Amino acid sequence: MELLREGFSKAFSLILHLDAELYGIIFLSLKISCIALCVAAFAGIPLGAALGLKRFPAKGAVISLLNTFMGLPPVVVGLFLYLLLSRSGPLGVLGLLYSPTAMVIAQTILALPIVASLSHSAVVGVDPIIRQAAMTLGASPLQVSRTVVKEARFGILSAVMAAFGRVMAEVGAILIVGGNIAGLTRVMTTAIALETDKGNFELALALGIILLALSLVINILLHLIQRKGTVNTAQWA
Repeated sequence: MELLREGFSKAFSLILHLDAELYGIIFLSLKISCIALCVAAFAGIPLGAALGLKRFPAKGAVISLLNTFMGLPPVVVGLFLYLLLSRSGPLGVLGLLYSPTAMVIAQTILALPIVASLSHSAVVGVDPIIRQAAMTLGASPLQVSRTVVKEARFGILSAVMAAFGRVMAEVGAILIVGGNIAGLTRVMTTAIALETDKGNFELALALGIILLALSLVINILLHLIQRKGTVNTAQWA
């Protein structure tokens, strides 16, 4: 009990005194996760919208594939990326292994199916009356699509927030391709694992507190977005 109390005391001390190592790890985590999220959103939202609005061959297969990839084990993603990016791999010449870029790639692969699949669900869930009303008013196919996507915006934002929560909590893939190098690829989740093994509980607890706080903020924002979307739908009804 004394160890736990002392650990939390030192952890809060690190947070309040703006420890350079602690905040360096936090900022790197946010930087990598935000870049990965932006890439995943840039590709995933149009893909999800297209799946919800268009008909094309193998559409069902693509949706099933995205739903399957939502549950990808991070360590499997890390393993495949390691084999691709290692010196003996086909992309080894790029020298990306054990770099922030490799970690961004890993997190993007994990976030993209979540953004695309949940965006598709949000677009499909839009009331068909809205599309019919836009068509009746003489809107072009592009304008109809934009109207539907606009109505699905709260669901799409929820998809982005859910993906952000996934990448912030990720450890397996980025540990494999990043190497947990101090000052270069050490992020919150990998640092917690390392510092716990070393017995440096104060830093691990400080990072854990920050990570839990971020998770709480993400969940609150997600709840508010979903609530706003529900209210908006009720107004249309």
